[in-house]
Amino acid sequence: MSDALLLLPDFLLILSGLLICRFTPLGRSVWDGAERLVYYVLFPALLFTAIVRNPLSPGALLPLAGSALAVVACGIAAALALGRWPGVDARLHASGAQVAFRFNSYVALALSERLAGTQGVAWMALIMSLAVPLCNVGAVWPLARHGGHGYARELLRNPLILATGAGLLFNLLGLRLPELAALTLGRIGSAALPIGLMAVGAGLQFGALREAPRLAAALLAIRHALLPALAIALTVALGLPPAQQLIVVAFAAMPTASSAYVLAVRMGGHGAYVAGLVTASTLVAMAALPLALWVLRQLA
Repeated sequence: MSDALLLLPDFLLILSGLLICRFTPLGRSVWDGAERLVYYVLFPALLFTAIVRNPLSPGALLPLAGSALAVVACGIAAALALGRWPGVDARLHASGAQVAFRFNSYVALALSERLAGTQGVAWMALIMSLAVPLCNVGAVWPLARHGGHGYARELLRNPLILATGAGLLFNLLGLRLPELAALTLGRIGSAALPIGLMAVGAGLQFGALREAPRLAAALLAIRHALLPALAIALTVALGLPPAQQLIVVAFAAMPTASSAYVLAVRMGGHGAYVAGLVTASTLVAMAALPLALWVLRQLA
């Protein structure tokens, strides 16, 4: 399967959620419950198990991890800066800003194996373990501020951040889950991606992106142009090994996280706008991700 076709199943899951919600008895009431299940149970289990599965040694891979974190930090800064544009709707920006820097974990892990084998998966797991907390904090902050919620309170009770923090602590303490618990949590977490993507489709309103097309274009440009270009420049300048360069650039060019929609809905944001952004990001990445990897290979 080519790098572009790797993203096709995600788009088909979004499309299936849309069709099921619109043309079967499984309407919005069903998907409201599904969104809560993903947000409070499935995605936290996915994050926790992804982090604890591989031992962390960030000191040994500082250039790799540092490059990825720099890319994420620049994405957060650029996305939040868009809120200062004249005429930008505060609710749409607070909801959609996360799309510019969050990433699809399942696609990241699948593609890393194709690019660099089991070592690539280990490198991507390290990047994800460090980047997920930063991404979640960057995503929650504008939504909490716009909704008038206490930021510290939202962070402390956000299930995605709690699961990430618990996974990091568990890993850094050198603890390992019993096999039965790891298997159970793994199976719970494996349901997060298909149900989350289908929930995105169920909440999709194609006209929602027309409410702020310039903002949508800017957020997608950060996600699929600025961040991959920055990753290419950083990895080449730092002289990372070619395989590590591929992993960092692939990470930077990922489609956005499907959980962005669920987070926006659960925190009172504009869910339909974010659903449109998630779908558009998946489509754009099918071309932009292979292009970023091709550019990197030409410079190597």
